[in-house]
Amino acid sequence: MWIYEKRLQYPVNITQTNAKLAQIIISQFGGPDGELAASQRYLSQRYTMPDKVAKGLLTDIGSEELNHMEIVCAVIYQLTRNLSIEEIKASGFDKYYVDHTTALWPQAAGGVPFNACQFQSKGDAITDLTEDLAAEQKARTTYDNILRLIDDPEICDPIRFLRAREIVHFQRFGEALRHIQESLDSNNFYAFNPEFDRP
Repeated sequence: MWIYEKRLQYPVNITQTNAKLAQIIISQFGGPDGELAASQRYLSQRYTMPDKVAKGLLTDIGSEELNHMEIVCAVIYQLTRNLSIEEIKASGFDKYYVDHTTALWPQAAGGVPFNACQFQSKGDAITDLTEDLAAEQKARTTYDNILRLIDDPEICDPIRFLRAREIVHFQRFGEALRHIQESLDSNNFYAFNPEFDRP
């Protein structure tokens, strides 16, 4: 199904470690609106999507989100590699370090571990695509918040790239939702159906 290219979609070259910033950015790995949840959301929803165009879109974007997760993880790794114990203690990274050293582990910036309850796969085309639109907007807002907190161009450049892709994904899901809605009629389970609306 996939051909994996061993390169990031956008280069990450961070020269200065900074565990405080890594603790912020980690939310886009394992947080409620992060790339791990996005990839699993779209790749799960694709199976019950009744429309081939929307199913293909979910596969495409779900696959791209896996690459975005790699970019986020590369940023976090480069911000935490070779930290001294003194830097770990001074940055407040010690709580994470106790459980994971500097390995990548999905959690939100507040320390809440990743949980599959952070995304939904409902099996209803309109419900799922509406969920996807909201997910892309929430991810964009999270990237906005990260950019408000960070001014290092080595970090901001890949974050801006990821933010821009959230906007494109939002637009593509909007197109898919319009496509689905235009193809609906009163006999379609995903549209108005008088049987469900009787008192």
